[in-house]
Amino acid sequence: MTSLFNSPDLNNALDWLGTQHGAMLELVQDLCNQNSGTFHAQGVAAVVDRLLDEFKGAGKYPPLGDWVEQQPTPAAEILNDQGHIDAFPLGPTLRAEARPNVAHQVFLCIHTDTVYDLAHPFQKCQFLTNGHLNGPGVIDAKGGLVVLLFALRAFERTSLASRLGWKVVLNPDEEIGSLGSHSILKSVAQQCRFGLLFEPVMPDGAMVSSRKGSGNFTLVCRGKSAHAGRNFAAGRNAIVHLARCVTELDALNHTVPGDSTVNIGRLHGGGAVNVVPDFAMARINVRGVDPEQIDRIMGHIRDVVARFSRDADYQLNLTGQITSPPKVLDAASRLIQERIEVTGRHLGVPIHWRPSGGASDGNKLSGWGIPNIDTLGPVGDHLHSPDEYLVVDSLVQRARLAAALLMSFATEPLGTQ
Repeated sequence: MTSLFNSPDLNNALDWLGTQHGAMLELVQDLCNQNSGTFHAQGVAAVVDRLLDEFKGAGKYPPLGDWVEQQPTPAAEILNDQGHIDAFPLGPTLRAEARPNVAHQVFLCIHTDTVYDLAHPFQKCQFLTNGHLNGPGVIDAKGGLVVLLFALRAFERTSLASRLGWKVVLNPDEEIGSLGSHSILKSVAQQCRFGLLFEPVMPDGAMVSSRKGSGNFTLVCRGKSAHAGRNFAAGRNAIVHLARCVTELDALNHTVPGDSTVNIGRLHGGGAVNVVPDFAMARINVRGVDPEQIDRIMGHIRDVVARFSRDADYQLNLTGQITSPPKVLDAASRLIQERIEVTGRHLGVPIHWRPSGGASDGNKLSGWGIPNIDTLGPVGDHLHSPDEYLVVDSLVQRARLAAALLMSFATEPLGTQ
């Protein structure tokens, strides 16, 4: 790749990105000041409308790709606190692509939703005293949206662009596990050789090498209601039975080898305190570092539930699945890592790696056999909190890295080195 690093194409793209800091920062603020909590479908649609305009060519920028469109996202089906399935409408998914007939295709993805709903007090951006930008979604993941967009703009300005095809999916529901967009992600990603996702890097600039698998489960317990005074003995307290069960599930954290976790995230049940409750529900998150570990922990969970189900006075029902398989560092993903390391050295961007317990859509790609790196977004910290911030200088830095990486794959496709 020595020829790339000495090419006018690369230097011109990097220089051009250096002139785009103000535009990138302005767009981040515009996107963050528009609420796009996952279940605020209209807000997500407003963000997608803005991004659609950007892909079609906003102001001084030419259009990106051969086509761009937004399409409906299937509703997210979620078990409610009464044990019934509700369908939640979601905002649209944005899709774009360039040169679909080129042999080498890269999948580019990041989400448009945030964890901050309309009722959350954290709604607007502000600059901190150290120059960092504080705001809802500044790094998770509206900063990543901007990095992706401007990296593509820089790449498309080069003569190398004709050698690499790309497909973009901007989905509206990653923060709830991509429950609605799952099928869209899969159908598009499977047309590509590898994936680049624009989740934020860690505060020290570390990129994620591997991720735990994750899944959410619901355990419903049904007992028998009775008057707590006149007929207490006739009741079967679902809350108590469920509490005993989840206490044993929690104890699995200390018995299964490895770094697997079982988190009892929420308990719900009962009503009037003079009634023996006949319904209770637990929300549970399960994580593990590899498929074998997840199989072991899920086997133990099912054994515990089965044991508590033997009491004929109660009914227990466990639903859910591992929606994000473990993202294990395989040989193909390591090739992408090596390319990033070489590119980073040339650009003067230190590259180092660290495993993460968090999940992303990169987990899903790995589960479908698509190698990917999922932390090409900007630098910042405190995501999912009102302290979320963006290191503003990292916008251009990470866009340069992503653009140069695309140029490297256009010059020397993955797996040919």
